[in-house]
Amino acid sequence: MLEVHNLSKEYPTVSGPLRVLSEIEFSMDPGDSASIIGPSGSGKSTLLYVLGALEPPTSGTVLLDGRNPFALAEKSLAAFRNDKVGFVFQDAHLLPQCSVLENVLIPTLVTTRPEEATRRKALGLLDQVGLGQRVHHRPHELSGGEKQRVALARALIGDPRLVLCDEPTGNLDHESAEAVTSLLLKLHRTRQNILIVVTHNLWLASKFRLNFRLIDTHLHAYD
Repeated sequence: MLEVHNLSKEYPTVSGPLRVLSEIEFSMDPGDSASIIGPSGSGKSTLLYVLGALEPPTSGTVLLDGRNPFALAEKSLAAFRNDKVGFVFQDAHLLPQCSVLENVLIPTLVTTRPEEATRRKALGLLDQVGLGQRVHHRPHELSGGEKQRVALARALIGDPRLVLCDEPTGNLDHESAEAVTSLLLKLHRTRQNILIVVTHNLWLASKFRLNFRLIDTHLHAYD
């Protein structure tokens, strides 16, 4: 379960603190999915970074399965994030010198999972995202939609409880965006993780069970 209580985020500036998020409050159960829309610069990405334990809140708490990652020591926080959270960004952020398979395996390099079992799992994920025949290709040999599918497989390799996507279809044409969205939701239903997607795309936002709008630092639910 994801629980967010009274979450606020500020950044220091020369003219005083800049408030980005104010008193955010919501919860989600395993199997829940949500979209977050809002104007550019409204703090949507910042909210994802806090939920994913990449940035600490100024105040308030984030609990994932009852644990507060920001109460952990730095090394334990990194392990928590790697084990519990999967990220998909607008840019796939694939390493150009690595193959498709190697890119998917990157999050497992800091774990103690058996190498062969992990490799089989990565190959299975690549089959699921339709790239089973392209495991040895490099990123420059892939289309934009294929790169995002690799990024999705990489995000899921550790079976994270929380999957966070920041404009995952923002760089894709409509057909590729539809394909990636369909795949994202299919894998979410299969794995019953908690899925949160930030997007400007209202069509994409409509595909999720819960819908939020971030305006003037506050998060509002809408139908």
